[in-house]
Amino acid sequence: MMLGEGESSSKKAKIMENPLAKNLRLYALVVDDDCFIRTIHSMALKSLGFKVEVAENGKEAVDLFRTGAKFDIVFIDREMPVMNGIEATREIRSMGIKIKIVGVTSLNSEAEREAFMQAGLDLCHTKPLSVDKILPLMEDLMKNN
Repeated sequence: MMLGEGESSSKKAKIMENPLAKNLRLYALVVDDDCFIRTIHSMALKSLGFKVEVAENGKEAVDLFRTGAKFDIVFIDREMPVMNGIEATREIRSMGIKIKIVGVTSLNSEAEREAFMQAGLDLCHTKPLSVDKILPLMEDLMKNN
């Protein structure tokens, strides 16, 4: 058993028993150029009941918002081709979109993380996403919906 796995399982069960979680449909956008990471993140989110859409780069994500797509939360990589996470986050924020945007990166440099945060992120996590990282965000979304 991984450290904290039991706590995470009981926390997940508690959230999933909440009537709000049963009736609330949460929509997430996963933006990453790595197919394997998109799959891992999508699976973790779907295990918690999220409806998930994916984009392979920041431009695809921005284009989704421009066409009127609605999400409750975005998980976005920093380093991607075509349009990186910093540029995409700035563009999404400049469109007046106020949803929660979470950076997900493999970069450990504090300066690089700070630059990502300043683009308009609400939070930044190290890859990969896990249920333990998603659960507090899900609780916040449930409170605000």
